[in-house]
Amino acid sequence: MSQMPRLSACPSCEEPLESGDRFCGACGYDLSAVPARPEDNPTIALNGSVPAQGAPAAAYPEPPATPPAGAGAGTPPPGASPSPEAGVRFDRPPQPEGYAPEIYRTQPDEYPLQAPDPRVSAEPAAPAAGTGGKVCVACRAGRVDDDGYCENCGHAQPRERDHMEQESGPVAAVSDRGLRHHRNEDAFALGTTTLPDGSPACVAIVCDGVSSATRPDDASAAASKAASETLLAALPRGTHPQQAMHEAIVAASHAVNSLAEEPATAREHAPHQNAPACTIVGAVVTSGLLIVGWVGDSRAYWVPVDRGAPPARLTEDDSWAAQMVAAGLMNEAEAYADERAHAITGWLGADAYELEPHTAAFKPDRPGVVIVCTDGLWNYAEGAEEMARIVPLDAAGQPLHSARVLVGHALDGGGHDNVTVALVPFPAVPQGAGSA
Repeated sequence: MSQMPRLSACPSCEEPLESGDRFCGACGYDLSAVPARPEDNPTIALNGSVPAQGAPAAAYPEPPATPPAGAGAGTPPPGASPSPEAGVRFDRPPQPEGYAPEIYRTQPDEYPLQAPDPRVSAEPAAPAAGTGGKVCVACRAGRVDDDGYCENCGHAQPRERDHMEQESGPVAAVSDRGLRHHRNEDAFALGTTTLPDGSPACVAIVCDGVSSATRPDDASAAASKAASETLLAALPRGTHPQQAMHEAIVAASHAVNSLAEEPATAREHAPHQNAPACTIVGAVVTSGLLIVGWVGDSRAYWVPVDRGAPPARLTEDDSWAAQMVAAGLMNEAEAYADERAHAITGWLGADAYELEPHTAAFKPDRPGVVIVCTDGLWNYAEGAEEMARIVPLDAAGQPLHSARVLVGHALDGGGHDNVTVALVPFPAVPQGAGSA
């Protein structure tokens, strides 16, 4: 795996660094936590040797070195910044002049707060006088009309997707609208299945709708559903998990593309709006392999049960900043300080510049948990060490509780975006174990 360029400034506090520094002298940030980018189609041992437990490395034939048709590669020409025509897309509406990424931690997002903090459980509201319908969660007196708004104070009411939780065997996920967005544009899908040898496999898919596109919530829902169904159908047939992940991302892409082909009457906005789009990240865990796949800037992290072992970030963003660093045009500190840093260069959608599914295979040598999440979480815990610090110590045994804790961390940090996180224990444990 190629290494990231040497840092000239701390990625946490942005103070200058001396050559050879192991920790930031200003804030103590562990500089070794900056992850290396995994290549597509590798098999990598985490923390050392191939594990003794579980399926041996030869249980699956290695996938072909050349990705199947449909995968591409796009790198910006040296000296040139990607433009919208070159496949760069902003995941949020344009920001005002002088905008900087740090604003997310100190300023409200583009949407006003539409509903109470979803973590606060209010006392049961008294029924509205003379009505038998729903009562507003804000003023606790007005009746809620058919459009989901209070007739008394006009407050928008929580929708089904505002907060979702699910367990599937040992896998769990939580998704929340957050405290600034008017709807939840994230989606997830979980599942468990059995491989031909009888061993279990767990699947988690997380998608983040691109807010600047039309119907981003529909895009994320369609992609997560298509990807999980493809994986859960392919794995029992004996398809190598890494190949199955590639096929799942392609299937998700087709599902999102089909949304753009629907008649204009089925769209929220005029036909000239951007095609529906989303990012995707997924994980497949078997008794001997950990597979991740992604397109966009949603991420996967590895956190070992033994916190004395190093955690790792398993994905590399498809973003403007990542491309600038990879091309050697900027160092990491410069790239992520730029207002274009979070412009994504890869997504699923009919107007995507090029579909480039990334997949990687790992063979951890110890138990741990895989964190699969959208940027609504990792914006508040970007580095692998930061993520490991907020993951509960019993996450592998209590995945649903731990997912709630991680979502709560993002909400406590400001909840500027939708936040979705799935937790997958490794090695896969029997279905039904580890439920919260």
